[in-house]
Amino acid sequence: MKWGIRAVGRLRAMFHPKESPWPHVAAISYALAGYALAIFLLLQQGWLKNVAGVLLLTHSLVIGAYLVHECAHNTIFINNRLNAALGEILNWLNGACYGRYEDIRHKHFRHHVDRADVVALDFRPRLTQHHPHVLRVIQALEWAYIPAVDIMMHSLVLVLPFVLPQRKNRRLRALFVLTIRLTLFGVLAWLSLKALFLYALAYLLFMHIMRFMDVHQHTYIILETLEQPRGAEAKQFDRAFEYRNTFSNVVSIRHPWLNLLLLNFGFHNAHHARPTAPWFTLPRIHRDLFGDAEYVLSFRALLASYHRHRVARVLNADDPEIDISDTANFIGVVGVSFLTAH
Repeated sequence: MKWGIRAVGRLRAMFHPKESPWPHVAAISYALAGYALAIFLLLQQGWLKNVAGVLLLTHSLVIGAYLVHECAHNTIFINNRLNAALGEILNWLNGACYGRYEDIRHKHFRHHVDRADVVALDFRPRLTQHHPHVLRVIQALEWAYIPAVDIMMHSLVLVLPFVLPQRKNRRLRALFVLTIRLTLFGVLAWLSLKALFLYALAYLLFMHIMRFMDVHQHTYIILETLEQPRGAEAKQFDRAFEYRNTFSNVVSIRHPWLNLLLLNFGFHNAHHARPTAPWFTLPRIHRDLFGDAEYVLSFRALLASYHRHRVARVLNADDPEIDISDTANFIGVVGVSFLTAH
């Protein structure tokens, strides 16, 4: 009994003392155990087990990705090295492990500090001017609900170390991780080609969920300055600009438990107001700062927009002064995921 009490005490001491550790423990346990159980279900016979496996894998990847976001803000553990270690582990699940966790954290840090979508390269002018045929293929795939832009952005994590001189020190890691993951997927294919196909399906669904939550949360400009120190271009945006161009796409205000499905990531104004607050405190912070309705966009209307503008969104870059009162016609910006560090 005393051993158990001491173990619980040591566990609590690892987490931030101001908040309960148990929501974090539950979310981490769900992401890791859910991933393992989902793989098991994908390998089973019977379509009900396979469907359950796809849904569980998709959701485990989503929770794991948003926990990486928490790690990047150091909101889970009191020791930042533990946050980084957990972030690295979870990135191996969600497929962001080809790049470094610290690169992901740096990019997201710049997003908050510069109040912009800070990237290493903006693919929009490059596709338009130099690769029109690739652009047409991407638009056709997006029309067919294949998240081609996100697939391209994840693939570029492997390519850029061999293109950008500043990233050549990432080459060995990219090749090492690629070798390991191809081996693991090869084992999965050897066990069951069906399971490998279902894994790919779950990953595409995961990409759709992550990008749906991203595309309408800001009307920021895109700055191609990630590989440079912060300059005067970032200092033009103040806190008022950040509030005016940040939006919350909560699943439901009336049924707040539904937002737990996405670790409350839809309370994005609360997150930007209190970036070091853990995910389970965001609903309370949003109510205290903004009330229930302010900055909240209609989830149903955003679903309509996500469908209607899926092709136009490939090249779209929102003007900070656009009128988004007609939420269903709010196009949004794609290709700015915090999981792709470029």
